[in-house]
Amino acid sequence: MWNLKSGKSVVSGQRRGFLAAAAAAFLLAACDMPMGPGAAGPSVDTRRPVTVALLVPGGTNDQGRQVLAQSLENAARLAVADLQGVQIDLRVYQTGGNSQRAAQMAAQAVNDGAGIIVGPLFADSATAVGRTVAGSGVNVLSFSNNPSAAGGNVFLLGPTFENTATRLMSYAASQGKGRVMLISEQNQSGQVAEAAVRAAAARSGASLVATQSYAFSQQGVVDALPRISAAARSSGAQTVLMTAGSEGALPILAELLPQNGLSRQQFQYMGLTRWDIPAATLQLRGIDGGWFAMPDPALTSQFEARYAAAYGDAPHPVANLGYDGIAAVGALLRQGGADALSAARLTQGQGFAGVSGVFRLRRDGMNERGLAVAEVRDGSTVIISPAPRSFTGGGF
Repeated sequence: MWNLKSGKSVVSGQRRGFLAAAAAAFLLAACDMPMGPGAAGPSVDTRRPVTVALLVPGGTNDQGRQVLAQSLENAARLAVADLQGVQIDLRVYQTGGNSQRAAQMAAQAVNDGAGIIVGPLFADSATAVGRTVAGSGVNVLSFSNNPSAAGGNVFLLGPTFENTATRLMSYAASQGKGRVMLISEQNQSGQVAEAAVRAAAARSGASLVATQSYAFSQQGVVDALPRISAAARSSGAQTVLMTAGSEGALPILAELLPQNGLSRQQFQYMGLTRWDIPAATLQLRGIDGGWFAMPDPALTSQFEARYAAAYGDAPHPVANLGYDGIAAVGALLRQGGADALSAARLTQGQGFAGVSGVFRLRRDGMNERGLAVAEVRDGSTVIISPAPRSFTGGGF
C-alpha cells in the first residue's frame, strides 16, 4: 500500500540529474523531424503556457486505481518541474478507468484548451478518447501497451511485447542462438504475444522456427509438454521463448521443461515478461541462465530514488510513463513551433530520453524503448547487454 501525497512536487537534491535528463530529451527531439501521416495537432504558442491534459484512472472507490492515478500524477508533476524554459499548464482529469467517462473527460479537456492528452491507461479508454478528440486534431499519448489501441491520433507509451521480443530475438541472433521456438498460452494475452513475436522476428534477424501453445491451466501445460518437446527437437530450435509470467505458467514450465527433454544446457531460455518482478521469480531454479529484457536499471533506480525523496514512497511500476509523456511534450514545446504537438513532431526518429531509457513513438502508434538484456544467475540479475542510450547505438 502506498501513501502518496498530492499537489506540487517536492524538489530533492537529485533534481540536477533529472534536469539533465530533461535537457537530453530536448536534444534528442531536436535532431530529426520527418514529415509523415497523422493528426496535424492544434496550433500552439510555445511562448505562452500550453495546456496539457493528464487523464488518470482515479475518482473511484477502487483503492488500487486511486494509488495508480496518484502515482502517475506525481510523476507527471516531477516532469513539469524539471522542464526549465517550458510553460505547461497541467490539468488532471479523473476517468475512473471507465471508457465512457474517459471520453467525456477528453472532450472537456479539449474544450478547456488542451493541446495534447497524456493518458489514459486502459486500451478501451484510449480508443474512446482518440475517437472523441480526433476531429479536433488533438493527439493522445496513452499509457496503454495494448496494440489494439494504437493508430490514428493515439500513440502508446507503455512497453509492448513487440518491442521486448525484438530486443531479445535480436540479441539471441547476435549470440548465434537465433532459431527461436515460442511457447504461449491459449488465451487473449497469448495470442497478442504470438502476433508480437511474429512481427519482431521479421525485424530482428532471428527466425521463428516453431510455435506451441497450451491450455491455460496446470493440466494444460502437462498435456502440452510432449508436443512442445517434440517441436523443439524437430525444428532445430536453439532458444525457447516463453510468454508466461510468474503469475501464470512460468513456475511449472521452468520446472517441467528440463524434465521433458528441453534442458538449459541444450536450449537457451528467454522470457517475454519481467522475470525480476516479483523478485521471488528469480528463485525459480529452472530459469537460471535465462534471459529477459528490462529498462535501464541505473536510470530506473535514479527515478525511484527521486520519486521517493519527493513523495515519501515508492512509485507505482507504471509511474515512469507519467513522467515520460510530459517530458516528451515539454521537449517538443521547448524546441518551439506552432506544430510542436503534431504527429510528425511526436514521431521524430531520434526519440526522447525518458526516466527509464530512450523511447520513440512510431507512426503506427506503437513505440520502441531502449531495453537491457539481463541474465538470471543464482537468484539475481546480471546485465549482459546494456540498454542503448540513443537510437544510433546498438540494441535495436
